[in-house]
Amino acid sequence: MPQSVPSLPRRVARMLRTSLFAQVACALVLGILVGKLWPDVATDLQPLGDGFTRLIKTIISPLVFCVVVVGIAKAGDLKAFGRIGLKALIWFEVASTLALLIGLLAANIVQPGSGMNVDPATLDTSAVDAKTGGGSLPSTTEFVVNALPTSFIGAFAENSLLQVLILACLVGAALLHLGHTKVPQVLPAIEQAQEIIFAIVGFVMRLAPIAVFGAMAVLIGQYGLGVIETYAKLIILCYAAAALFIALLAVALKAVTGLSLWKFLRYIREEMLLALGTASTESVMPRVMQKLRKAGARDDAVGLVLPTGYSFNLDGASLYLSIGTLFISQAVGVDLSLGQQITVVLVLMLTSKGMAGIPGSAFLALSATASSLGAIPAGAVALLLGVDRIMDSMRVVTNLLGNCVAVFAVSRWEGALDIERAKKVLNGEHTSGQEEDEVSLGLGVPDASDASDASDEAKEAAVRPGAHAAAGTAPSSQGLPDSAVPAQSAAKESAPEAH
Repeated sequence: MPQSVPSLPRRVARMLRTSLFAQVACALVLGILVGKLWPDVATDLQPLGDGFTRLIKTIISPLVFCVVVVGIAKAGDLKAFGRIGLKALIWFEVASTLALLIGLLAANIVQPGSGMNVDPATLDTSAVDAKTGGGSLPSTTEFVVNALPTSFIGAFAENSLLQVLILACLVGAALLHLGHTKVPQVLPAIEQAQEIIFAIVGFVMRLAPIAVFGAMAVLIGQYGLGVIETYAKLIILCYAAAALFIALLAVALKAVTGLSLWKFLRYIREEMLLALGTASTESVMPRVMQKLRKAGARDDAVGLVLPTGYSFNLDGASLYLSIGTLFISQAVGVDLSLGQQITVVLVLMLTSKGMAGIPGSAFLALSATASSLGAIPAGAVALLLGVDRIMDSMRVVTNLLGNCVAVFAVSRWEGALDIERAKKVLNGEHTSGQEEDEVSLGLGVPDASDASDASDEAKEAAVRPGAHAAAGTAPSSQGLPDSAVPAQSAAKESAPEAH
């Protein structure tokens, strides 16, 4: 007789209990419905998303510190770590410049702002000041100086990833210099702290659906769906340019490593959906770091390339900035020459590097670009206020994929990538230690009701006529997995020798 198949409601209920992807997807849909039907209520749900993001940010700095220190100490070669950093910066600069050029090319061809004929004097620039908090982007010198820590504790307290990276490099170098004989307890303690942090990540991630629900409800409640119609041409252009850039990333990843970006996207689908829902790549950094390590990238490469990319490799933001600059100029009737557009690229190459973690950084970068050209009124940046939040999804996906591809490419370039393991993991094949990694991530944790379902199915199979004969096992092995039966026999045969 054929084995019994669980009913559809039971399968759906099990998926909602065990699959973070299904939970986040449902939360996404519910958030959109609540934001559309009850916009006043939706705006009060902001603390749900903000609270989750705060919890994740709490553990990012200590996690990056532990991963980098352990990676340097285990690799045993500080020069290799320096090479990884240099190669990562080269990759970042090439990728972000390519994104800027694609954005400019797309905006020149489609011209999303043409025909709007906006009078800059009619725009309310106070909303831009409120968005940016009256701040400004740091200069190149300030950016470099601010990356140097002034306090060991302060770097963690301020969540400054670049400062934490520098401290981690110094600690890792010191461990290599002193050797394990002089400080034998330090490295094991940091490794244990790393495991504790990953366990905390697993706990916090259980709140992800609530965060996505709140964030999406607020987005739809505040902006509604009408903004999509108003800025349809610009939105479609930005997403199409991002799709083209991602396709080029897929080609680059295949050429450098032989890996498929689409399989990797399926591999991190839960993290991608969570990043989309919360409009933040920081919310998924801990899980993505763990998954990249599980996919064969060495600890030191993951620990250095991914966090550094969050400051130096904002590919999605680069696309948006270049398209946004030309959109503004076209909307106010300013025709930028080729020389001015080259100036746009050069200015954005600098300003985009200091954007991470600064409120309203996109508007600050656009304002700085407009000021440097002298032809675009700085107040015209207010044209993008209504559509900026809609662009978050494009920026998040492109930034995250760009940094993950950078990890694989730089790791392969440095010989720090296990290609065979990566292919097995991306193909969905379990590797040694994968179950433990999933438990530490909060995935695949046994559910009591799942165990009950499995028990019911096992009982049905046990009482089914001819079940033992069909399985080719004796009744005495009932309830044991197939692999346990020969192991049990082997144990009996070897028992007399042990005595």
